[in-house]
Amino acid sequence: MTQVVSQGPQLDSNGLRQALRIAGGCTIGFAISKLMNWPNGIFFTVYPMLLLGMVPTLSRGVINQFIASAAFSAFIVLVIQGLFSHFPVVMTLLVFGIFCFLFHKMSSGSAFLFGALGVVSLSIQLHFSSYVDQGSSIYPLILSNGLAILLTVIIAAIMHGVFPDVTARPSRVMPAKPKESIRHEVLLCASVATLSFVVFQVLDLQDSISAQAASVLILFSLCWKAAGMAGWQRAIGTLIGCNAALLSQLFLYNHSDFLLFPVAILWILSFVFARFHILGGGIPGIGFGVLTTFGILFGQSLGPGQDLIYSALYRFSSVSVAIILSLCAVYVMHHLLNRFSATRHHTFD
Repeated sequence: MTQVVSQGPQLDSNGLRQALRIAGGCTIGFAISKLMNWPNGIFFTVYPMLLLGMVPTLSRGVINQFIASAAFSAFIVLVIQGLFSHFPVVMTLLVFGIFCFLFHKMSSGSAFLFGALGVVSLSIQLHFSSYVDQGSSIYPLILSNGLAILLTVIIAAIMHGVFPDVTARPSRVMPAKPKESIRHEVLLCASVATLSFVVFQVLDLQDSISAQAASVLILFSLCWKAAGMAGWQRAIGTLIGCNAALLSQLFLYNHSDFLLFPVAILWILSFVFARFHILGGGIPGIGFGVLTTFGILFGQSLGPGQDLIYSALYRFSSVSVAIILSLCAVYVMHHLLNRFSATRHHTFD
């Protein structure tokens, strides 16, 4: 009698190589930033995850969008902080307009990667630069972000050379959307992203970059019905990522100053959850939330004499609150915009 044994989903050859690229890329970026003692290690660890995780192929167009997003966000931060930091109302209006431009690129599909990376990079840099006082400078932040972008492109090219795809991947075609839906998504996402920026400035939440990043990342779904699922997946991913970081700290104990140990642990965790991310379709979901969670914790909070325990516990609580409040704002804006035919989304019931 023949017995059929059910098996879980398995990675194909292309998926396995993409998981190896993600794990190797973020680990190399993390290791170089720690060896060189560069500030803002979050950029060097998370950017390879974004580029190698969100885009399975590397082309000239992808590289151009990635570099252009860094140049654009750096220029905007310099202009806004240099000229309008003393005019909060004007600064807020400018931030809203810039977010509208970036989310329009995402919603229309003309340059999704440029818009997505621009939103993340701009949010993080605006958050950090807002707390630069007279005794410090904004330029190290801009330079480290630009350096991380260039290093990420080099790392991605090396990873694609070492672990190339076995078979050609089908090209992704963005579905056509009505103009009303595009207006709805742009106004909704730009409003919530701007509100997040304002709240984190007014409440002086300097150490809550992870929470602000989470409030922006759930907007990548661009609409309310998908944002609810994205927020839930982000919360689960954050919980798993924080627990993975706590487990890593148990293995590291007080040996985080010996770089080989955190590098090995980061590679193992990245590979395991990169596999989970790819099996989920390669879209920002639970697996991607786990990746970026411990990527932020390793890049920003782990170093000689530091541990991840407080950062992991604080991150989960702050991210959970940020996601709930952001989803409330998305829900309100969704119903408000659907009252007008010019901004009514195609998913409106």
